[in-house]
Amino acid sequence: MYGDTTAIRALADRLRERADELRAMADRLAARTEQVPWEGLAADALRRHVRERAGALRRTAVLHDDAAEALDRHAREVDRLQDLIAAIERRFHRLLESVGGAIDGAIDTLRHHLLPDPLTDWLHGFVPPPHGSRAWLDVELPGLPGLPGLPGAGR
Repeated sequence: MYGDTTAIRALADRLRERADELRAMADRLAARTEQVPWEGLAADALRRHVRERAGALRRTAVLHDDAAEALDRHAREVDRLQDLIAAIERRFHRLLESVGGAIDGAIDTLRHHLLPDPLTDWLHGFVPPPHGSRAWLDVELPGLPGLPGLPGAGR
């Protein structure tokens, strides 16, 4: 389920459905018990016990709702980080294109061998993480004119 926000949101939906089922079960249990034409101390004790159990079911339903909300928040954060990873990857590929366009012909080849620039040096030593990997969040990309910085990149 790592990174699959559809699966995360589906689990949140199932938790909400289960919470609704628990609330309905508590309501049915309480209603049935109140409808029983039974009187006396034992009847009162049973009704009190059922009210307590129905309350516990409702509290459990609230916990299911809370867990579903936490999963939704997690899914939003995963989406945000995946977008950030994709932006860093795109910036890296634009950086590669920029270097590729700058090193044209024999003059640039000689310049590269005789006077390497910092960007070319950086690219020769850089091993990009796999596509979509969290490791992209730790990549420090050198700046280039025309390429804005990315918030959160290169932490």
